[in-house]
Amino acid sequence: MSQLFFNQSLALEDYWRAIVLFGRNVASYKFALAKSLLELAPESGQLIKMDELARPFSRHIAAHLKTSDKQATSSTSKFLDSCRRFNAGEISEDQLVEQTVRRGFNNVIDAFHVVGTDKIDHRFFVDRRRERKGIEITDQFSVLSGTDHIGSLPEEVEARWRLVETSWALGISRNLLRIEYDGISEELLAVSRDDRRTAVTSSRSALNGYQKGSCFYCFRTISLSDDSVKPDVDHFFPNALKQYGVGPLVDGVWNLVLACRNCNRGPRGKFAKVPSQRLLERLFKRNDFLISSHHPLRETLIQQVGAKSSDQIRFLQEWHTNARKALIHVWECEEVMAPKF
Repeated sequence: MSQLFFNQSLALEDYWRAIVLFGRNVASYKFALAKSLLELAPESGQLIKMDELARPFSRHIAAHLKTSDKQATSSTSKFLDSCRRFNAGEISEDQLVEQTVRRGFNNVIDAFHVVGTDKIDHRFFVDRRRERKGIEITDQFSVLSGTDHIGSLPEEVEARWRLVETSWALGISRNLLRIEYDGISEELLAVSRDDRRTAVTSSRSALNGYQKGSCFYCFRTISLSDDSVKPDVDHFFPNALKQYGVGPLVDGVWNLVLACRNCNRGPRGKFAKVPSQRLLERLFKRNDFLISSHHPLRETLIQQVGAKSSDQIRFLQEWHTNARKALIHVWECEEVMAPKF
């Protein structure tokens, strides 16, 4: 069933998001490399020397170490120790860059394009370290840089990074991380075993990539960086249901989607109506796909809707039936762009 979720032709941004948003991580280096490439914004054919790449790469790692000291699953790392020494003022930036070139890229360059167990079909750079001491940017990265999604990608990387490092900091598997939504701040909160809550990341940043930068309902392009098309965090089953005593469940990640303003609160927007059965199936596919993938929201969704597809279908059908009884009106929307999921 999860394969139906991505049963569309993939765009370059889909390959990029697969690198960043999915798969297992044993260190945060892939996130730092992704953020560095987006920051440097190189052109096709450009060679980025390793000492040039090392500056933003090590800066991003060092910045994250200040708030979350665990940036890898291994117990020791000479590279991370160098970043810690830089934060403590014990070595200079130039010395950190030297250490980064020596130790920081040992695995991440080779592993960057691996999703699951295989490399993806498209490459955003080619490894030229052996003959030219750098990486060469491909046409694919230049095309990616020209898409409408480019402004949202840095926030998506940061959100994913924060989710992963928070699970490491709490000392639990990232697939056991329990996430809650704060409707006031619109942030996702990590909940520890003793029920302590820690702000992790913006819910928009965490969800946008999994919706491929599109409105959940009409597939209109949304963006985290452009206020004119910045999405709303929408409750698929409306907030109005809280008056029936189901507040915490309504705020569950399973029920959160990103919607364009037109669909959420435009002249023909959803407001307090119940989405159609067709849209309910789309929500099921979204949640089922995330549950079957390896990422930090998996366990939270299982706790909320169940592990098996049959449990999820039963859960959503009950919600849809009860919501119809309470709110009566059903809402449908027209897709203004081709479906993305």
